[in-house]
Amino acid sequence: MDKKLEPLFTPWKIGNCEIKNRIVMTSMGGTDLFGWMEKNHFDKEGANFILEVAQNNVGLVLPGCQPVYNPMFGQWLHKNDKMYRDLARWMPAFHKTGAKLFVQLTAGFGRSFTISSMMEMLYTNKVLRLLSKPFMDLDKITASASPSPNRWSDKVPSREMTKEEIRQFVDAFAQSARMLRDAGVDGVEVHAVHEGYLLDQFTLKYVNHRQDEYGGSLENRYRFAVEIVKAIKKACGEDFPVSLRYSVLSKTKGFRQGALPGEEYTEVGRDMAESEVAAKYLQDAGYDMLNCDNGTYDAWYWAHPPVYMPKNCNLADVEHIKQFVDIPVVCAGRLNPEDAAASIAAGRLDGAGFARPFLADRAWVTKLMEERPEDIRPCILCHNGCFNMCHYKGVPNDQDLSDSLHLSRCAVNAETMQTGKHYIQKTSAPKKVAIIGGGIGGMETARVLKLRGHEPVIYEKGNELGGTFIAASAESYKGKLRELLAWYRRQMEQLGIEVHLNTAVHDLSRLAGQEIVIATGATPRVLDHVPGHEKMIEACDYLTGTPVGQTVAVIGGGLTGSEIAYELALQGKQPILVEMKDDLISQKGVCLANSSYLREWFALHKVPVYLETTLKAVEDGGIVCTGRDGKDIKIACDSAISSAGYIPAPLAGPGRHVRLVGDCRQVGNLRTVIWRAYEVAMAI
Repeated sequence: MDKKLEPLFTPWKIGNCEIKNRIVMTSMGGTDLFGWMEKNHFDKEGANFILEVAQNNVGLVLPGCQPVYNPMFGQWLHKNDKMYRDLARWMPAFHKTGAKLFVQLTAGFGRSFTISSMMEMLYTNKVLRLLSKPFMDLDKITASASPSPNRWSDKVPSREMTKEEIRQFVDAFAQSARMLRDAGVDGVEVHAVHEGYLLDQFTLKYVNHRQDEYGGSLENRYRFAVEIVKAIKKACGEDFPVSLRYSVLSKTKGFRQGALPGEEYTEVGRDMAESEVAAKYLQDAGYDMLNCDNGTYDAWYWAHPPVYMPKNCNLADVEHIKQFVDIPVVCAGRLNPEDAAASIAAGRLDGAGFARPFLADRAWVTKLMEERPEDIRPCILCHNGCFNMCHYKGVPNDQDLSDSLHLSRCAVNAETMQTGKHYIQKTSAPKKVAIIGGGIGGMETARVLKLRGHEPVIYEKGNELGGTFIAASAESYKGKLRELLAWYRRQMEQLGIEVHLNTAVHDLSRLAGQEIVIATGATPRVLDHVPGHEKMIEACDYLTGTPVGQTVAVIGGGLTGSEIAYELALQGKQPILVEMKDDLISQKGVCLANSSYLREWFALHKVPVYLETTLKAVEDGGIVCTGRDGKDIKIACDSAISSAGYIPAPLAGPGRHVRLVGDCRQVGNLRTVIWRAYEVAMAI
């Protein structure tokens, strides 16, 4: 093992509970042991995932977040004895790994509950609202500390939670914790004075305007969280460890207004002065550990950092708060293992929290210990399987229901939390399979085929594997994407997959008798109806090295165009964004943590953004557009980049022995490419 990492693998204690090392898998919605947004039951999928993580040298596992009151069907977690008995039967297998298990319990989401268009309809229609109440009581689910707008929808406001409801939740925490203890669980974590969820809404002055004992002073605003830990300790004993998920700073300017790294702003949530007092107050109330990050749902990119956020974005603030408590402190949020180890060695941190890396590669800790970091399948911080909630500003979430109900999947690992659908099954009839195209889709197909026992052969027209992902990973801040590309290339070598570079296939007849997979990707949409369109630089050409001037107009404000504009600004250029729709990055499948960062960054740095604006002509020295009022707008620029989307470009259509994967079938994102490739490889 690299000596720099050794501090991560030293023992420590939470109360009287000894943990074998400092690696903590922090909780993720969807990794629940008792199901997620469905009827309460012992969840075998979640249990298998957690067990495999524990088998790979993790010290502490925190599955969750487990609602004590299930938003779906209105079930209380402590009223289903069977699932606790199932958990008790499973716990010995977990404990054989030497890891410890703290189950995370949550009071819920309040104003942060994700509202969809369907939920808006159920809430705003009096008849449907009454009929849906037994399985989705939105009035109860979204109740907050005080009347408040919802994070997502203007049509489903949050009412004030009653004191009777508060007492119900406190009791539910205590009863659930006792049943978990009796089932063999090592501790619990209370979620959350963190991220702007329900308990945090009580602590934050910009949400909590109550006039009773749960509002006003710090002691009152934190009373709900204090009553919970006291009730748990009374029910389970003082020695039963209780962790608290805790946001050191809210990083919030107001409702739906986050604060970016380095931004000067006035904190409306928890500032550092309050956090120093609150952390000690919560410790003294009985919490045995603080599991820390930053942010709220209004500043979501802190708690769920996208690729644009700096490494270790929460570390300095968490190290600071440790000075004010005597209990262990864990940090999470794009944490670098080497930096975490150095912090632990220096006494500035007790545990290192990681979440999404386990979704990408459940064995990454083992590989790190064995000095095989190049074999770790990297998380690319895309949020496209674990999250993909995209809309904001009062607009409901439009993600597919299957995504809402099945979080903690992974764009780069089709098997994660989907083992009933995605698993390697050895073939009984090995075949030679020709794969035309060596991008991510082609390489994933080849990888899975080889693991199954087939003989895949890749034909790639370029001089290296990667396809359009080479361009997609080219921006300076996309080191994680380049790591993924390197991982795939390494897989091709390690598995001994036959690869023919600089080999274009134009005629399928030469491959007659073989199974064929076409992975030829897509071609850029050309705006050939626009006079002067030939003067523009295509997005991929820019990303692979075509030079541009100082002032650059980017035509198309989807994710690709917005990321190009961000890169241009980082390189000292002056980007201008032109988008036909009424918002940037309005496509489905992009998480709010990612999209809101870019939107807010452009606003902070005064990047000109023209919405509801259509390109009319490209001229020397600038472009002409039509604005939302129908009038022409002349925009001076040195260069113009076209990011108008892509069109599938299959070499041939599907047939009996011909299958399509990736963008040549349907333009999507990396998740659709990898998952489809996996499924095609399993079908051969």
